[in-house]
Amino acid sequence: MGVVNVTPDSFSDGGRYLKVGAAVERALSMVKENVDIVDIGGESTRPGANPVPQETEIKRVIPVIQRIREKSEVCISVDTSTPEVMRQAALVGCNIINDVRSLTREGALDAAAETGLAVCLMHMKGEPSNMQNNPSYENLIEEICDFFSERISACKHVGIERGRLLIDPGFGFGKTAIHNLEIINRLRQFKCFDLPILVGLSRKSTIRKILGGNQEMLKMGSVAAALIASLNGANVLRVHDVEETVASLRVAQSIVNESFF
Repeated sequence: MGVVNVTPDSFSDGGRYLKVGAAVERALSMVKENVDIVDIGGESTRPGANPVPQETEIKRVIPVIQRIREKSEVCISVDTSTPEVMRQAALVGCNIINDVRSLTREGALDAAAETGLAVCLMHMKGEPSNMQNNPSYENLIEEICDFFSERISACKHVGIERGRLLIDPGFGFGKTAIHNLEIINRLRQFKCFDLPILVGLSRKSTIRKILGGNQEMLKMGSVAAALIASLNGANVLRVHDVEETVASLRVAQSIVNESFF
């Protein structure tokens, strides 16, 4: 899953793809790099970020999704928590709703059900504006699993069948750096849900912390972390650096399978 943030303030690529043409160009370049899913987001959810008006989010993402669909059959994900964005994205060819708030905004459950799209449920403690204010857990993995159980049940209640769901443990969303490392190490514990696991750790502060703040090594660190997540059971990797991640996965899969593609 390749990330295209159509925002002025996302932590990694904020401002780079704010114009429709630039966002579409980046998405299509990812297709050439063998991306499987393009994730389009119009609301930054970095630590400390505040929600944006619905109209702003719609203006940012819908034209981009529409243009990509006109030019490519690639699977498109919309990174949103806003019900009306979900509806409009579905109408212009979106395939997946990727919601960091797991359909907890008012009306989001019903909107997602209406679209018939696949949905990624992500665990986040708090909101982006406050999620990194000293997050704590008695049992990290158990509490995330309890959260998923509740949200899967909520989806079932409105008619979103289990086969449409993915889960994301929320690396960096209401977690300390140690929590994040524990999540990647214990990803297989989330296999109990028998659902695809999505992991987004690309260029995040935990990777930067491991590398002592070395910005130049952030891409390499992100690719290494993605590879480990994949080997630990991740099914979808949400990344900024598609070409490099695809190459690392290809090498790993060849070694594991003792074969060439």
